Amino acid sequence: MPLYEHVMIARQDLSNAQAEGLIEHFSTVLADNGGKVLESEYWGVKTMAYKINKNRKGHYAYLRTDAPAAAVQEMERLMRLHDDVMRVLTIKVDAHEEGPSVQMQKREERGERRERR
Repeated sequence: MPLYEHVMIARQDLSNAQAEGLIEHFSTVLADNGGKVLESEYWGVKTMAYKINKNRKGHYAYLRTDAPAAAVQEMERLMRLHDDVMRVLTIKVDAHEEGPSVQMQKREERGERRERR
């Protein structure tokens, strides 16, 4: 099955438990349609670059999945219809990276940056 990465932004006025509950809800939707969530990360409340629906901040969540295209389409459809979800980004990847995402790594664990000119 194809591999996907999803990033979801939920409204800022949700509690942490409600935001993590959204992750569980959409994971079960994916599982019901024949897919599986390999890993999920809750990134917390982060400030956005611009306002979305009058919100300056949002709860960010990240999912790594292995699912058929129909299951991903159904999950995205339900995410767009859900009132608490503001934005969704889904990317099809060839392989998942090992370990935590870049967002969850500490600065010391990240690779060196390029030298500025």
